[in-house]
Amino acid sequence: MKRLVIPGLVIVAMAALALWGSFQQSGSEAARPIICTDPVAGCTFIHNGLPAKLRFSPQPEVLRPFLLTLTVPKLRKASVSFQMSGMNMGFNRYDLKPETDNRWTARITLPVCTVSRVDWIAELDLDGQLYSLMFTTR
Repeated sequence: MKRLVIPGLVIVAMAALALWGSFQQSGSEAARPIICTDPVAGCTFIHNGLPAKLRFSPQPEVLRPFLLTLTVPKLRKASVSFQMSGMNMGFNRYDLKPETDNRWTARITLPVCTVSRVDWIAELDLDGQLYSLMFTTR
């Protein structure tokens, strides 16, 4: 009987993790797309009726830190996570920290994709409103 306890706990933990992962991904369906050709130059979009701007510096590369800067008036809380279409890249959520003049930042390090893909989706959560931005790495 004792021999079944540990494998049973492992199975329960794995099932719980799978459920949690599917719950996390279900939120991206409601995300509003941010259309932007060059996040290094900056992307503008509307959040709560006010202009917002997102910018990467420098061009993102896997395993190399880059700075994500977000300028949004009247923001209380912001986070971002990174995925690939059809591929879960694990838990990699970053909370943006408030700075000055409605500016928020986070230092991001993207994980390695084992199949060498370069297409990413940044999923922003701004005060509970979801946005998605497609971009590529070098």
